[in-house]
Amino acid sequence: MKKILSLVLAAAMLLTLMPLAMAEGTTDWEPFAENVSITIPVYDRGQAGVPNVEGNYWTEWIQKNFGDKYNITVNYVAIPRTDVMTKYSMLAAAEDLPTILMEYDYPKVTQWAADGYLTEFDMDEFAKVAPTYYNRMVEMNQLTYTKINGDTYFVAAYRPYYDTSYTFQSFVRMDWLRQVGYDHVPVTTSEYNDAMQKIMDAGIAAHPAGGVMVTGVGSDQNYQWRTWPLDEKEWAMYGDYNIPALGWEPNYRLLKNENHKYNIGMTNPEYYLTGTEDEKTNFINGETYQYGAYISASMDWLTAFYEANPDAELAIVPVNGKIDAEYGTTPGYRTDNPFGMMVGFSSFATEDQIKAAWMYMEWLTQPENLFTFQWGIEGENFNYDEEGLPQTDSNYNGEYKMGFSNNKDYWCVTIEARQAGTIEDVIANNLPHDLPQDFTQDIIDWYYDKVAVRDAGWAIANALYSVSMESEAEYQTTLTNLYKEYRDKLTMCSEEEFDALYAQYAQEYLDAGYQAVIDERAEAYEAGNSTHLLNQTATEVDLNK
Repeated sequence: MKKILSLVLAAAMLLTLMPLAMAEGTTDWEPFAENVSITIPVYDRGQAGVPNVEGNYWTEWIQKNFGDKYNITVNYVAIPRTDVMTKYSMLAAAEDLPTILMEYDYPKVTQWAADGYLTEFDMDEFAKVAPTYYNRMVEMNQLTYTKINGDTYFVAAYRPYYDTSYTFQSFVRMDWLRQVGYDHVPVTTSEYNDAMQKIMDAGIAAHPAGGVMVTGVGSDQNYQWRTWPLDEKEWAMYGDYNIPALGWEPNYRLLKNENHKYNIGMTNPEYYLTGTEDEKTNFINGETYQYGAYISASMDWLTAFYEANPDAELAIVPVNGKIDAEYGTTPGYRTDNPFGMMVGFSSFATEDQIKAAWMYMEWLTQPENLFTFQWGIEGENFNYDEEGLPQTDSNYNGEYKMGFSNNKDYWCVTIEARQAGTIEDVIANNLPHDLPQDFTQDIIDWYYDKVAVRDAGWAIANALYSVSMESEAEYQTTLTNLYKEYRDKLTMCSEEEFDALYAQYAQEYLDAGYQAVIDERAEAYEAGNSTHLLNQTATEVDLNK
């Protein structure tokens, strides 16, 4: 009886948390007369301690509870998180694309459409098979993102708190700061550089800023270095972070500071050889000041950090509500897109395979199914607290062990975050509670500070285009690889050389294809085929109220 009541409560909680009353979308389905095989992509993040992404208890759970019921064979294919586009291009060349193609970044999925990977489809037909999923898109005003050049290619997953996301946090050595006279975590560039210099002078760490190799896509996001109010056409031309904006003034300011940090020894001189796992290890070993990661109910690296540094004190980097006029930095930050995964369907798939994929998405969106996939088995992966809310057992390591971030890379096809209760409950449920420090209240406070900064006008969404951007598809790989090369040279040159070298590389970058990219973006903007800036009321925010 207790388990039945728990499942009823779980479904009720999810119903109240969704943006509309969820309609049961699976009651009229019939099994396929002949077996239909579909393939679903899942990120392989290269992390130790998680089950094989292509086959584990939870992939078998999907097959047993969904696939077998409707005569569908559900397969999974691993997609390296750091090399998504290469993997998909290899699968396309072999005519072996997964039935579903999905990514967070809009330019990537529009490139797939331009390259012929995706099939057009009728959204009315999707709505018949997946009414819950469709109605949620309508409620969240997401249908505008599903078309390119007037043709329907995508459906959009749901992203709660998209413009005030709290899930990525940067942790810093508060004990080091106290040793050099700071009673707070620096949030401006001037204070940060001062603190790092004092840490070096005190012999606490040789290169406290650390550093990690530049990968190109998503590197050097320059939102805090922009001049406000933003010029909307410049924002539309340069603002996207998938192709770094070498040559734009905010990028110049950012790299000028990186060059200074490198030349005074703040940055690890071998950062260009340092991968993300090495960066994590350096922080655990007490060699660097800061490390950022997504929070979850189980954070093995934090456990390892405290084991290696039992007397350490960590803090999270606060939301910056100040304008640092001297250094040109602001509280500006990039919001997530107002959708989660953008989901398309393979141009190699049959009608039955596409219908089966739609059924898979609708089935996962049903509250009882989604709850189990997100939280696991009661008494194993989680237990209910006194208020009836699920609490994850972050130490669980048994038969039902979940994948990265509570199976997120599977259920992200429908929603981007677990939800149960208030935002305070959600944050508490997505943090470990067996560490020497509990960051729950810190991150709750951080979330509300970010709300204040957003409301003051500092949240920036990237421009999205309703037409295919052929130049991005043609030049993105070339430009991101070129940026990695130029960026390292600009970081490591002398401060006296920087300005002339930056001008040279900026011109070469334009000539290599960036001029075509920004010209095409400008043309789309002027033709009315882009989104627009929504908030230009930015003011300094007092977060001490």
